[in-house]
Amino acid sequence: DHGSIERLHERFVQLFEQLLEQPDSAVGDFELLDRQDREQLALVNDTTRDRSVDESVVHRHFEHLAQQHPDREALRCGDQVLTYQQLDQRANQLAHFLREQGVGRETLVGVATLRSVEMVVALYAVVKAGGAYVPLDPEYPVDRLRYMLEDAGIGLLLSHDAVIDDLPVVDGLQVLNLDRLELAGQPVFAPVVEIHPEQLAYMIYTSGSTGKPKGAGNTHAALLNRLAWMQEAYNLDASDAVLQKTPFSFDVSVWEFFWPLMVGARLVMAQPGDHRDPALLTALIENNQITTLHFVPSMLSAFMAQDDLSGCASLKRIVCSGEALPADLARETLQRLPNAGLFNLYGPTEAAIDVTHWTCRDEPGAAVPIGRPIANLQIHILDSRLNPQPIGVPGELYIGGAGLARGYHQRPGLTAERFVASPFGKGERLYRTGDLARWRADGAVEYLGRLDH
Repeated sequence: DHGSIERLHERFVQLFEQLLEQPDSAVGDFELLDRQDREQLALVNDTTRDRSVDESVVHRHFEHLAQQHPDREALRCGDQVLTYQQLDQRANQLAHFLREQGVGRETLVGVATLRSVEMVVALYAVVKAGGAYVPLDPEYPVDRLRYMLEDAGIGLLLSHDAVIDDLPVVDGLQVLNLDRLELAGQPVFAPVVEIHPEQLAYMIYTSGSTGKPKGAGNTHAALLNRLAWMQEAYNLDASDAVLQKTPFSFDVSVWEFFWPLMVGARLVMAQPGDHRDPALLTALIENNQITTLHFVPSMLSAFMAQDDLSGCASLKRIVCSGEALPADLARETLQRLPNAGLFNLYGPTEAAIDVTHWTCRDEPGAAVPIGRPIANLQIHILDSRLNPQPIGVPGELYIGGAGLARGYHQRPGLTAERFVASPFGKGERLYRTGDLARWRADGAVEYLGRLDH
């Protein structure tokens, strides 16, 4: 179009002026961005929000709600229902027990359970005790579980009757059965544990597509920033119910577990395996008046293949991430579920769940963008020399700001390779995603695939 040609012309003129002024410079050192590019990218990355007035850790918000609204329903899993007070007290009792076992700041505690009340109690108890939880999906092959346990150096593993006999035996590993623990004598109040915002909250092993799985550790500060942004953007309240259906070895599950209970909403657990069955999910949505849930786009496609979606009238928010969201699927979802907003989010495990967001609209187009950076994060699209790419030009997507993981557990070489010094600012780090992307003219990021593809 005419405007793009004009911009291209202006960039050529700018480049030629630089060539004439600095004929001895390397060609890769010349500035390709024009003034309009620089102004627009500065505006998109101006995401500063002050979090200093907030509690620095997510579970403190839950504890306040347990005191203010003790009898409000917090958690439902099948026939089991816990109020805010009941869940808080059960997590507190387990946290005190974990403290007695030596769990404290930076202790990595493994959790290997099926989706259950025990799973939620365990995750909250670990962070209340000051530790960081490491999810170990019992459906993983035994060799992979053994590798993760040994690689993380986990000394304490929480499990339950349903899977405990199937777990690998590892030397020096203490395995606690949550169904058999006697915790009645433990205090029901929260243990007094000082938690620094920069200490680990959880560590999730990435899929290991480029070799062995590697643990990415995320901090309380990064998690709180991400969930505080999500609340500002999507505004959950006590009338909402969030469906927890993502396997807890994926970081999407982190917001499912912690976001609703920091703002007074209900958390409803899908039964183990139910997340794969669209008809069971539809019944669960209708029976529990679910307002908010997450789909990877391939599962959303399977869900939308149902003829009858009349039971899904309660849905207000459908969050997508994990894969590219096809535009025709987005349009169909918005047309068939007109009461629900559809949101496309993007983020690697190495940066506290999600780093960009986009509100989908019923509009023609080949691709749904992954959107703009969330609060206190920045997105850079750079060439191989870490030069910013002009708007419209593909490059590697780099992430900066408050959401970055601390690094890979006991992998200093890999951490140094993927978490690099930022050429912008004062010594901050950027995470190299390995993803190819470009800026759209409206300031949104368009995902183009993996660099190594």
